[in-house]
Amino acid sequence: MKILARQLTLDLYNCNDKKFFDFTAIKSVIDSVFDVESKIMSTSLDNEHSAFVAAFKEGHIALHIYSALKYVAVDIFTCNESGESEELAKVLSKYFQPEKTKSTYLKRGDFGLEKEIKPKIKVRVAPLRKVRNVGAKVVKKLVQGGN
Repeated sequence: MKILARQLTLDLYNCNDKKFFDFTAIKSVIDSVFDVESKIMSTSLDNEHSAFVAAFKEGHIALHIYSALKYVAVDIFTCNESGESEELAKVLSKYFQPEKTKSTYLKRGDFGLEKEIKPKIKVRVAPLRKVRNVGAKVVKKLVQGGN
């Protein structure tokens, strides 16, 4: 069934916070994926929260950047069937370098069966984080075993 639009949301945890306030670089990252020049609005809501919105012909992108939490929330809304939203998700993940990424994919305007309206969720943890977590568990087991 034809759907009207697609929305991809990203939760980027424990990001490289040195890139949070370079709005020119973020704009160039977005424009590198889309063929058209986007209309950009960015603002610092307070010392720890910034918002970045880019609108273009076939959709929009919103980023909320929380510097104290090293967290970025991303919404990518497109009104076409191209893979641009997935490509932009990859490029933004590469730019912000999160340790953990959670993505949710929604079909907007899907007039199919109600039971089919479920988002697809993926969680990815950076390899270095996995190594640290396993190492901590091993040390904990060794300490507990020594008692």
